Amino acid sequence: MPFDQLLIDPADVAALERGVAVLGSGGGGDSRTAATLLRRRLSAGREVAVRPIADVPPDAWVVPVGVVGATAVFTEKLPGGHEFAAIVSAIERWTGTRADALVSIEIGGLNGMMPLVAACDLGLPTVDADLSGRGVPRLDQLTLAAADRPLAPAALAEPGGQVLVLGAGTPDDLERTARAFLSSAGGWAALALAPIPVRELAACSVPGSVSGALRLGRRVLDLGESPDPAKVADATSGRVLSLGRVVDVTRRPGPRHHGRAGFAQGSVTLAEHASGALLRLEMENEYLLALRDGLVVATTPDVLTVLDRRTAVPIACDTIRAGMEVMVLQLAIAPFWTVPGRIDVLAPRAYGIDCDPVLLGADR
Repeated sequence: MPFDQLLIDPADVAALERGVAVLGSGGGGDSRTAATLLRRRLSAGREVAVRPIADVPPDAWVVPVGVVGATAVFTEKLPGGHEFAAIVSAIERWTGTRADALVSIEIGGLNGMMPLVAACDLGLPTVDADLSGRGVPRLDQLTLAAADRPLAPAALAEPGGQVLVLGAGTPDDLERTARAFLSSAGGWAALALAPIPVRELAACSVPGSVSGALRLGRRVLDLGESPDPAKVADATSGRVLSLGRVVDVTRRPGPRHHGRAGFAQGSVTLAEHASGALLRLEMENEYLLALRDGLVVATTPDVLTVLDRRTAVPIACDTIRAGMEVMVLQLAIAPFWTVPGRIDVLAPRAYGIDCDPVLLGADR
C-alpha cells in the first residue's frame, strides 16, 4: 500500500520557512539559511517526503536529528554535507538499528528545516512530527525528556569531522556533554538521538508539526505587508498582545550554573500606540514572558512571537532593536505540553522566572 505523504517542492519552502520562524518564538536560529540549503537541493531534483505517523509502518525506526549550538555561527560556518550522514551512521552502528526515517528535534527555527535537508542528502523520508512543537533552548526540554524517555545514545558531528557518541546518560547529561563538545567544536554540531519505533512516536512527540508549520506559513504570507491585526490573529489562531514601537532593549549575561555561564537574557519594552501602555518581553534564547504595565499577560510554553509591523517577518531575540515598529503575538502551545506533569519543563520557572504559566485559552 503506498504511503500518504506530503512532497515538499521549491514553491513550499518560503511558506515553511515563515511558519517555522513564527514557531521559533524569537529563537531557534536563522531559518533563512536552512531554507536556502533546502531550496537548492529541491531545485536540483532531490525529493523529500513528509509522512504522517499513522501512515508509517509501526515497526519502522525513526531517528531524531537537528542542529545544536550557536546557530548564529551556522550562517558563517556552513555544513560540509557529511555531518548528518556521520551521526545517523554512528547511531545505526551503536544501536544495531537501521534508520527508516528522520524526525526533527525542534520545529521552531533552523531545526524546522535542517532535517528536511538531511533527508534529501540521505534519501530518507521524514515523519510529520517533531520533539518540541516550538523553539526550545535545551535538550532536556524536548518532549522525550518530558515523557520520561531516554535521549541517549546520541551522536554529535561538527563541521571539522569530529564525531562524539554518548552511549548512555540522562537528558541533563546529554545537555552538559553537548555544550562541552560545542565549546571546542566550532560552535555548532549536528545531533542524532536514539531511534524511536513509530508505534511509540505519537506518545512522545508533537504530531503534524511539519504540515502545521507549512499551513501557518502560507496563511501568514497570504496576509501580505502591513496586515490587519485581526486578520493576523485569525490566520494564526492566536492573539495580538500589542502593536507598538520598541523603546528599549537591554541584554545581560545569564546566571551561572555549576561554574559555567548560562544563556544570555534580556528585556524588550514597547509603547503601545493605541493605549500608551508599556509591554515588556522577557527573553533568553526565546521570548518567555509578556507583562503589560507590570501585569503578566502571557508566558511560555505558549509561543510569543514578534513580527515586523510592515513586513510581518518574525524578529529574533538577538536582532530586535529600539525604534522597530512591531506586533507581538501569542500562539497556543501544542496539546502535548498541557498534560499534567509536562508543562513544568517549559514553564517560566524552568528559566528561573518565578511565575505561573499564563496560556492562551487556559480554561481549555
